[in-house]
Amino acid sequence: MVMKCSAVCLVALALLGSFCDAQWDGGYSKPSKPVYQKPSTPVRQEPSKQIPHEPQQTKQTFEKPLTWTYPEDPKPEPQPEVPFELRHPVPAATVAVECRERDAHVEVKKDLFGIGQFINPADLTLGTCAAVGEDGVAQVLIFESELHECGSSLLMTEDSLIYTFTLNYNPQPLGGAPVVRTSKAAVIVECHYPRKHNVSSLPLDPVWIPFSAVKVAEEFLYFTLKLMTDDWQYERPIYQYFLGDMINIEAIVKQYFHVPLRVYVDRCVATLSPDTSSNPRYAFIENHGCLVDARITGSDSKFMPRTAENKLQFQLEAFRFQGADSGLLYITCHLKATSTAYAIDSEHRACSYMSGWREASGGDAACGSCDSGSFGSSGTTSGVIGAGTSTGSWGAGGGAPSLSAPGRKIRDVTQSEIFEWEGDVTLGPIPIEEKVVS
Repeated sequence: MVMKCSAVCLVALALLGSFCDAQWDGGYSKPSKPVYQKPSTPVRQEPSKQIPHEPQQTKQTFEKPLTWTYPEDPKPEPQPEVPFELRHPVPAATVAVECRERDAHVEVKKDLFGIGQFINPADLTLGTCAAVGEDGVAQVLIFESELHECGSSLLMTEDSLIYTFTLNYNPQPLGGAPVVRTSKAAVIVECHYPRKHNVSSLPLDPVWIPFSAVKVAEEFLYFTLKLMTDDWQYERPIYQYFLGDMINIEAIVKQYFHVPLRVYVDRCVATLSPDTSSNPRYAFIENHGCLVDARITGSDSKFMPRTAENKLQFQLEAFRFQGADSGLLYITCHLKATSTAYAIDSEHRACSYMSGWREASGGDAACGSCDSGSFGSSGTTSGVIGAGTSTGSWGAGGGAPSLSAPGRKIRDVTQSEIFEWEGDVTLGPIPIEEKVVS
């Protein structure tokens, strides 16, 4: 019984303890003691090495293939077949004689060679006698001589008495220039009783092959000179001319990769050899594009109206040097080219003398200084101006003038900048034959 009571008491105490703990936990909590952690020793971290990122390479492709190529050197243009036939001059019937009973009456047209060029009456004699009269309307010189006068000769045959006279033509230089456009001539005048007869000789055809030179300036800039046919449509295949013919010359600048250019013939000189400093020499274009030949000799030489900016055409009346046995001519021209944006001025022009100076493009005001040159003086350098300091002048100092080397120049920097391309071109040999007189 006692054991049973003890056990009940123990159970009761256990229940009471449990009840007290439940009351304490549901109400207030006992504060806990704060716990401090010891700081840890810092660990030194070594810097990590970063491996560089290698981007992945890919091949670049194009939607369209590239078509650009480096420009090739220009190729010469094919030469067309030119329908050309050299026209030999027909003997001009400009001398007539009337054999009278006691004397001979001879009439000679002032256009002795039939080329439209009147001769100087003082240059023509019948033997040793000058003209006794002149018909101003018909432009005829009149000679009269007794049969045994004026250096005549007598030949006696079975059937006839033949009196022979010699009509001598000895041309003098034109305007002081060392050139002549007619050659010496001797026409035999015979009086056969009752017949008359005139004698003349024919020229020989040349056997050489002519050539032309083309000078190349820098940067694919090509200057050319060509002899052209009468209609200016084709390059003339034969270089031979006769006195009184018009030589058609065409200057061209081929620009290829340049802006539009305008070409000028700055100066030209004619010589007997390719050496421009040789004598005799005749400068027929000078003073920056002034064609002075017509001004000096009264010829029909002139620039043609421009048909294209990169092309310039001019006509030169054929001539021979006085006293020279060779009828060959070499023509050397100094060509210039500028942009078409620059106006025509006193250093860039193409002026002809036709009752006054006229410019090929219509800018006649630029020709005002053409008469300032010293052309027309005597000597072998007739028509040549002196050296100067302007762009494109004949030389850089005193002494004999000479054509400059090709290249590009600009004006003074204080002025508006104008780029110029220059080059020398030689054309020849050009054989000039004499007209036939009957």
